[in-house]
Amino acid sequence: MRWWHLLVCLGSAACGAADRTTPPAPGGQFESDVAFLKQHTEVVLLTDPSGTSQIAVAPEYQGRVMTSTTGGNDAPSFGWVGRDAIASRERQPHINVFGGEDRFWLGPEGGQYSVFFKPGDPFDLDHWQVPDALDWGGWDVVSRSPAAVRFRKQTSLVNYSGTRLQIEIDRTVRVLSAAEVTSHLGSSGTGVRAVAFESSNTVTNVGKEPWQPKSGLVSVWILGMFRPSPETTIAIPFVPGPESAFGPVVNDSYFGKVPNDRLVIREPVIFFRGDGQYRSKIGLSPSRALPVAGSFDAAARVLTLVQYTRPPDATDYVNSMWEMQREPYKGDVINSYNDGPPAPGKPPLGPFYELETSSPALSLSPGQHYTHVHRTFHLVGPESDLDRIARASLKAGIAELTSTFRP
Repeated sequence: MRWWHLLVCLGSAACGAADRTTPPAPGGQFESDVAFLKQHTEVVLLTDPSGTSQIAVAPEYQGRVMTSTTGGNDAPSFGWVGRDAIASRERQPHINVFGGEDRFWLGPEGGQYSVFFKPGDPFDLDHWQVPDALDWGGWDVVSRSPAAVRFRKQTSLVNYSGTRLQIEIDRTVRVLSAAEVTSHLGSSGTGVRAVAFESSNTVTNVGKEPWQPKSGLVSVWILGMFRPSPETTIAIPFVPGPESAFGPVVNDSYFGKVPNDRLVIREPVIFFRGDGQYRSKIGLSPSRALPVAGSFDAAARVLTLVQYTRPPDATDYVNSMWEMQREPYKGDVINSYNDGPPAPGKPPLGPFYELETSSPALSLSPGQHYTHVHRTFHLVGPESDLDRIARASLKAGIAELTSTFRP
C-alpha cells in the first residue's frame, strides 16, 4: 500500500494526531480495546467453544477483525486499532485508518487497471482514494453465531481504464476451534494458548460482461495490522532457487531499498523487522511465495502465523505499483509492511506492521465467483512448543527469530 505517504501531505486527525488524541490502552489489553470500540461502533464478539479465545469484529468498518485475544489473566490484544480515526467520527480524505487484523480490500492499487484512481488522473496522493465500499460504511450482516459472522456487500467500481466492474462480496469471519488449530498447524503444543480465526472472502461478478485481462482484473487483498515492538521479527519462507529461474527472492522497491540491518535473506527464509520505526515494504512473487508468513515478538513471546489459499497453478497476480505498467499481472502474492516516520519530524501512522495476502487476478464470467481464505494465528506458551511450530511453519526457530536483528 502507498497510503502511508499521506502523513507527508495531510494534517487530518487520522493522519497526524497520534500524539494529541486518544492514547492507546494501558498495556494493550483486549478488554480495554473492546471498551473503546464499543464507545464508537457496534462490536461483534466471537469466541471459540472454550470461551477463552475471542475476536472483535466491526460491521461498520467493513466487517474487519479489529483485534483478538488468547484470553487468560492478562488478556493480550494483538490487533492494531486506529483510535484517532475511530474517535474522530468524521470521514477523512483518501482513507479512514480504522486498523484491524483482517480487512478486505481489492487490488490493484496502481497502474492502468487500478481501482484507487479515476481514469486519467495522475498517480499521486492528491488523486489516490480508497474505494468507498472498502473504506466507509457498514456491510450487511447476513447471519451470525457465537463463533462466526457473515457479511455481504455489493459495489460497482470503475477502474483506471474505464471498465465498470459489478461486484458482490460475501465475507465470513470465523473463530477456529482448538482442534482446527491443531489440524492446520500439525500440533499446537499442550502448553500453548492460541487464538485463531479465518476470513473466507468470496467475490462474484454480478455484471453482464466477463472480467478480462485486456480491460482489467481485480484481486482479493487481505491486510492485517498488528502491534509492533522493538523485538518483532517478520519471517517469510520462500521457494529457493536461482534468480535466472525464479526471479528475485524479494521485491523491496516499494519505498526504496530496505537497509541490510532491516532485511536479511537467509535461505529459505526472509527476515524483516516489524518494529514500527522505519517505513518499508517487501513482497514475494508467485514463483517464490509459499502459503504462509509470520512473525515473532520476542518481548511479548508471541508467535503470529498467517496462512492463505494459494492455487498451485496460479501465476497472474495484479501489479499495484503507481505507474503505467508493462506487466500488469506480475504482482506480488505476499506483502509485509513496517510502519515508521515517512519523513524527518513526521509521526508514523500507527505505528504497526502488516502481513498481507492476495488472490490471483480474477478472470470471472458473469455469475462466476472465487474465494480467498486468509487465516491468522496468535500463539503464546513455552518456548520449546513455539520453536517447534515456528520451525514447521516458518522454517526458522525461535532463537533465529530472536537474534537475527539483535546487535
